[in-house]
Amino acid sequence: MRILIVDDEPAISDTLAYALQADGFASDCCTLGAEALAWLDAGDHDLVVLDIGLPDMSGFDVCRVLRRRSDVPVIFLTARSDEVDRIVGLELGADDYVAKPFSPREVVSRVRAILRRTRPEWLAVPPAITAPTRFTVDGDGLRIAYHGVWLNLTRYEYLLLALLLTRPGRILSRGQIMENVWQDCGESLERTVDTHIKTLRNKLRAVRADEEPIRTHRGLGYSIAVR
Repeated sequence: MRILIVDDEPAISDTLAYALQADGFASDCCTLGAEALAWLDAGDHDLVVLDIGLPDMSGFDVCRVLRRRSDVPVIFLTARSDEVDRIVGLELGADDYVAKPFSPREVVSRVRAILRRTRPEWLAVPPAITAPTRFTVDGDGLRIAYHGVWLNLTRYEYLLLALLLTRPGRILSRGQIMENVWQDCGESLERTVDTHIKTLRNKLRAVRADEEPIRTHRGLGYSIAVR
């Protein structure tokens, strides 16, 4: 998923780009509204983080023009926090509104929440896949087989393993897993991920003790081995 950041403050753009990249997103940055519209006309972006105070035109104007051409989600990022500005932004078709100063992690969380709602196919698990080949995911039956043996998984164990299997070989941070698997991650702790990884490994070892498909990447997160 590719995010367009439109802000004329490099420190903000760079910070957001880094936070998004750390969470698995690609991003592009620009400083002008006209440049943003040109980028968006290409249709290569899945969401826009848009500052209201741009040098050439207001973010409101950018959003107004954009909405005539596209339904790409928009998050306004601005120093303005007045209620009237929030109302104007949302009535123009924005999906969310974040006032400066902000937490980059909060913005990334809002990006993920909007994409879950507007791009459900992003996290969709195919009805029947075998990837890697030792696993079979039955998305309709909400079950996963390992070497032909159907695993007895809890809800969160299923969702966690299915998430890893849709991204074989890719490292997912604890934060990414929390965002995708636990619906109300604000009330959960990231060590919850470690606990569920441990129980998953025990169930996989009960089928094949000579394999360790779930890999730990110290300081980074977890991945599922491709082979």
